[in-house]
Amino acid sequence: MRLVLATANPDKAAELKAVLEEELDDLIDLVARPQGVGAVEETGESLEENARLKAVALVAATGEAAVADDTGLEVAVLGGAPGTWSARFAGEDATYADNVAKLLAVLEGELDREARFRTVVVCRFPDGTEIMGEGVVEGEITLVPRGLGGFGYDPVFVPEGGGGRTFAEMSPSDKHELSHRGRALRSFAALLRQSIGAEPSSQLYPPSS
Repeated sequence: MRLVLATANPDKAAELKAVLEEELDDLIDLVARPQGVGAVEETGESLEENARLKAVALVAATGEAAVADDTGLEVAVLGGAPGTWSARFAGEDATYADNVAKLLAVLEGELDREARFRTVVVCRFPDGTEIMGEGVVEGEITLVPRGLGGFGYDPVFVPEGGGGRTFAEMSPSDKHELSHRGRALRSFAALLRQSIGAEPSSQLYPPSS
C-alpha cells in the first residue's frame, strides 16, 4: 500500500517515516510529498480538522492515499494555548526559536508549568474513507531550553516518564517511544493493520462531517 506523506516539514516527515516504517514496514510504501504541491492553509478549528485538510489536499493532488498529522502544545495556565496555533505562536513566519522564546516570555514568573502535547493523525483514502489516530503526552514547560535534539518546542517540554529530560535531550528512539506523535502513529498503525484485507466501506472509518 502506498501512502503519501502530506507534511512539508522535513522534521515532521522524518519522525513520521521513522515510526511508520517501524510499525508498518511490511505493509506500506511511504512516498514523500511531491514538491509541486502547494501549501495547505490550516483553517481548521481543531487538530483533527487541520490534519484532515492536509490529507484531503494531498489525495486530491496525487490520487493516492495520504497521511497527515497536526500537533498542538496545550499549556494549562494559558487555557490550552497555543493549541492549533503552536507553529504560528510568534507569527505566521515564526521559527522554532521564535515560538519557544515567546512561550517562555509569556510564562515568565509563572509557577504552574503544566502542559501537554497532542497529535492527531489522519490517513485519507481516494474513496473518501479515513483512519484516525490520536496521541497525548502530559508534561511541563522548563524555565530555559535544554538539549540539542528534536525540533519545535522539544527543548522546553519535559514529558512524564522521561526521567526529567526534555524531548530535545532524548535520542530519537526514546522520544518516539514517549511522544504524542509516536503514540498517535502507533494508534493509527494498529487500526490500519485491522483494516487490511477488509472492504473499505465496512472496516474504515467514514470521514466526520
